[in-house]
Amino acid sequence: MTIAIDLQSLRTDISSLQRAILETLAYSDVFNYPLTLDELHRFLTISASVEELRSCLNEFDQVESKDGYYFLRGRAEIVFLRLKHEDISRRAFNRALRYGRILGMLPFIRMVALTGSLAVHNCDKTGDYDYMLVAKTGRVWLARAFALILNRIAHIFGETICPNLIVSEEALRWNAQNMYFARELCQMILIRGQKTVCFHLRAANLWVIDYLPNFRCTTYQSVEDANRLMVGIRSFLEFLLENKLGDWLEAWEMNRKVARFTRQEGFGTETNFNADICQGNFDHHGLSTLEKYGERLTKLDLNYVPTVALAGDD
Repeated sequence: MTIAIDLQSLRTDISSLQRAILETLAYSDVFNYPLTLDELHRFLTISASVEELRSCLNEFDQVESKDGYYFLRGRAEIVFLRLKHEDISRRAFNRALRYGRILGMLPFIRMVALTGSLAVHNCDKTGDYDYMLVAKTGRVWLARAFALILNRIAHIFGETICPNLIVSEEALRWNAQNMYFARELCQMILIRGQKTVCFHLRAANLWVIDYLPNFRCTTYQSVEDANRLMVGIRSFLEFLLENKLGDWLEAWEMNRKVARFTRQEGFGTETNFNADICQGNFDHHGLSTLEKYGERLTKLDLNYVPTVALAGDD
């Protein structure tokens, strides 16, 4: 589902910058994740300078700080949790990058980005890696099939590769636009991809600026394939499947998987399956996150009026 938060109806007895600070910290608090000054500025819900932010924080008693991290008053314990999770994440991060690079060399996969808690070094366990993939148009489901073959290999080592979102090059714009997806897009780490695809993904989702006006995407560096052997193998496999046989296999794989997914618990809320999108968020993580975010805003006496609409609607 898509939940839009009406931030214009919040209290008026605090400044807009103070309100934005509380909104930003409340969202991160859902994940027990205090923010540095630079992170707070990057994810602030209104446009402001670092100097303005620092000055406001010095006079704002609803926000506390410890060891360079800012958090809501009374939540100092999450600093320890962040440091603990960062230690766990460091052990998993390089493995996730390695698998991501391999994913990027598989047939029909044009971009790979690490997403989820590991992308911000905030995971509490290792061995579970979330990715967003961009696939060649007309080959989303074959790209997924190749990714799942790699996942079977990863299982041998007790690890799980989760391509939770796969979209075609023609479906780069997010239909569900809210704080959850804005943060996910801005926090993802590009691992491998063609620069044109990366550029178009960013250009297609300029709506993110409405939620995070201070966020500036870094310039995409060349992360295209360098391993000639793997490039050759991928090109050969794509050549074999760029025909009517490949079209048939794509349709067959999509139809049988969608038929199975429609019977799975959690289908329909944050799931979207068609020729251009494979989004399998059966656990409703986005919905749950925004509900918890709303609860925190309410506790802060910030009038929270959610608007609910179906995610994935075209």
